[in-house]
Formats: sequence, structure tokens, C-alpha cells
Amino acid sequence: MATTLFRKPKPVGPPVPPPPANGADRMAIIDIGSNSIRLVVYQGPERLPATLFNEKVMAGLGRGLAETGAIAREALATGSVALARFAAVAREMEVTRLRTVATAAVRDASNGTELLATARDLGLEVELLSGEQEASGAGYGVLSAIPDADGIVGDLGGGSLELIRVSGGEVRDRVSFPLGVLRIAAIRNKGPGALQRVVEQALRSSGWLGKGTGLPLYLVGGSWRALARLDMHINSYPLPVIHQYAMTRTAIDRLGRTISHVNKAWLRAVPGLSSSRAATLGDAGALLAVLLKHLGTETTVVSAFGLREGLLFGALDPAVRGQDPLIVAARDEGQRHGRFPEHGDLLDSWIAPLFQRDAPDMVRLRLAACLLADVGWRANPEFRAERGVEIALHGNWVAVDARGRALMAQALFTSLGGGLDTPAPLAMLAPVADLKRAVLWGLAMRLGQRMSGGLAGPLQRTRLQDDGSLLTLFLADEDRPLYSETVERRHTALANALGRKGTVGKPQGE
Repeated sequence: MATTLFRKPKPVGPPVPPPPANGADRMAIIDIGSNSIRLVVYQGPERLPATLFNEKVMAGLGRGLAETGAIAREALATGSVALARFAAVAREMEVTRLRTVATAAVRDASNGTELLATARDLGLEVELLSGEQEASGAGYGVLSAIPDADGIVGDLGGGSLELIRVSGGEVRDRVSFPLGVLRIAAIRNKGPGALQRVVEQALRSSGWLGKGTGLPLYLVGGSWRALARLDMHINSYPLPVIHQYAMTRTAIDRLGRTISHVNKAWLRAVPGLSSSRAATLGDAGALLAVLLKHLGTETTVVSAFGLREGLLFGALDPAVRGQDPLIVAARDEGQRHGRFPEHGDLLDSWIAPLFQRDAPDMVRLRLAACLLADVGWRANPEFRAERGVEIALHGNWVAVDARGRALMAQALFTSLGGGLDTPAPLAMLAPVADLKRAVLWGLAMRLGQRMSGGLAGPLQRTRLQDDGSLLTLFLADEDRPLYSETVERRHTALANALGRKGTVGKPQGE
């Protein structure tokens, strides 16, 4: 007969949060753009579903459209093959909701109906988006990934350029211009200053001239993301994550000079820069430089999300839209790959009393780190700390900048046994004081994980208190067996780091 070592008291801490409705349904979008046709399949939490599949075909439907008014036969053939494959893949993946949209090239071409007919024959019902709908989608895409965005979204496609004012979580004014990257070469070929005149006139006549003064320009579209890749390469930027990468107007001007002095082979050798994007990089950079000048904008921020994500976000219930995408994604990741699904939320609640002075942005990053605290457990023990850094730095997170990723990485590194050191390249991405704070988070997380074994009950029944001199871990008599030598060492390490003395106490009433 088994011996009962102690009676398990009833939980007194925060309740175990229910698992989120991650959803088994798969949804997909086929985006028929002017430069590329792409299929993306999603599955997971409504607010930020994970990408299961992502494939594009550079069909170039908008190439030559400005001169001929029609999609070239070769491009139509390429597009038809791509649609047939994507329709078949969506069927094989048992997609339950498929949305197919087409933008400027199909909208403007005299023979765009041919591609629409091909799509119908494949069982695809295509929504031909207006310029205004395209602009709204891009704006909502940025808001989906950067909820506090306040500025102008610039969505550069192959056939059109959309500008959208976003603020307060909403899409405001929007406008569409026939200034896609595939049209810029023809404008520049008209002579020096031609692009300047066209852009200035377009902005003036639409009321957008100078409208970006004091505001950032959020960059959407593969061509502008390629510019950011080039800037990262030139500056040896240590974090190869495009989302929320910032560039100044001065940097954009410098990129333009660089592009004009290097050959295409050098550009194609830049990591992450496709040959198809390298071919139009000069035109994309020239347009951006002119646009910044006439909008009056000095800074740019790259968004990894655009039209497709905006279409998903725009269809959500307002309550779901209001969820924090970083926290939603981190919670989903922790529940999929950690040992115990409720662990992250409870761990954050358990250590929170020690960090009551943290600013709201730090509270949010600490919660994200706690939600991810267990995902490195299944890694080789010698590399758990490194795995934590990798997850934080390179995870597919949004609504977080490089500094935030670095703080999450530091907390995970320390909590997974990396110690008090700061691994490269975190010191290049965040202030030292912030990293030191994240070390304390990591030590507290490490104590909570060891004491509880990753389980809910011990975290709910125990608590930490810092009175300025003592760091007390309150344990009921029945829970004292949880306080092993290993737990004591971690308690002492945290207390020392805080400048306190570690002690054990009983809950009130015992």
C-alpha cells in the first residue's frame, strides 16, 4: 500500500486559466497580386493563427501593364499553373475556409477576366478588391501585428501603392495610386525628376502632401522588405528579423546610392534577398525616397504583416481583435510545446509580487517570457539555455521589437540554466539595465519551476514576498517537503541577486 507523505491543501492562488480555443480548422488565402501569387494556410488561435504553409509564384502579372494595358500571355500562363497548384494543395490540406483575392493587376488589365475565369474553372471564387479595400486590408494587417501603430501605412505592390492613415487601432483615411514597383521603371525612364513630379502631383491632388510630418511610415510589401534586408546586411545587424525593423530617411537615401553603385550579382548574394526582388530594388528604393520627402516623414518601420493578415484581422470580432498578439502567440506556443499547459500564466502570477514596479511594457514582456518558460525543456539539457534564446529571438512573434525579444531571451536564458551572463547578441539589442531586470525575472522563474516541478498546485498554494530585506517563500507545513536543497539554492541565488536574505515562512493562520 502506498504511503501518503502529506495531505495536499486546497489551492489558494490564482485559478488555472482554461486552455484557449486554438481551433482545428484550417483557413487559407490565395492572394493574386501584381508581382506574385501566393497561398498561405493558417491554423491556430483566431487572433494570431500560425502559418502552416506559405508558397509564392512570381507570376509578374503587372509587368508591362502600364505600356500595354494587358497581362502578358506568359504571365497569364504562369498564373494559371500557380492557381491550379494552390487549389489542389488547399484541397489536400483540407482547408475549411478558403478566400481568394485579386488586386491591382487583375483589376486594371483589359484581359484580367481571363484569369478570373480560369480561377472559377478551378472552383475558386475570386474577390476582386478595389483600391480602397486593398488599402484597408494593408492597414488592418499592420494593426494586427503592431496594435499601437500611429502613422501612415505604405503598401507597395507590383501594380499599385496604397497609403493608409492608422491610429487608435483603426484604419482612417486611405488612398490608392497606380505606382506599383513594376510601373516605376517606365516613369523613371521619362527623364531626371520624372518620378519626383509624378509622386508630388499624386500626393498634392489627393491631399496627402506633407501628411506624414512627425509620423512613421510603416512599410508593407516584398519590395520594401527587400530594402530592409539589404540595410541589415550592410550594417551587419545582429537579428535577422524583418518585423519592426526601423530605417531613417537618411538610411533610405544611402541605400539608394548603394544600389546604384553595385551590380545585380552582388545584390543577389545578399542573404534572404531573392533574385526577383533584386531586379526591382532600385525602383522600390527610389520611390520610397521620393515618397518620404513629399510626405514629410523621417522614419520607417517594416511590417511583416500586410493584406492577407489584414483580411483575417478585419473579419474578427472586436473582442478578439483587442487581444495582445504577442501574448496569444506565446501562450499557444507554451501550451503546444511545454509540459503543463497552465504553467506559464501561473508562473507569472507567482513571481509578479517581486516586480510590482515594472512598467506596463516590462510586465507584458515578463508574461511572454513566463509563457515560454517551459518550451526549452525537451531540448538537450546542455543546450536548454541556448534554446530559450533562440525561441525568443527568432520566434515568429509580432507586436514586439528587438529590445523586447532580447529581454525575453535573457529571461529564458537565465531561467533555463544559463546563469547571470548575457549571451550575444542581446547586449547589442537592449539596454544593460533592462537586461539586468530580465536576469531577475529568469532567476525567479527558475525558482518557481524547480519548487513546483512545473505543476499548478505548488504555485497556487505557495507565494513569494519581498519586504526590502527578506525574500520569504511561504510554505504550508504539508508543502515543506517541496523545499529541497536544490530549491534552497535557487531561492538563495534569487535573494542574493535582489540584495535580500532568503527565508522560509508559514502562511498566515498556521
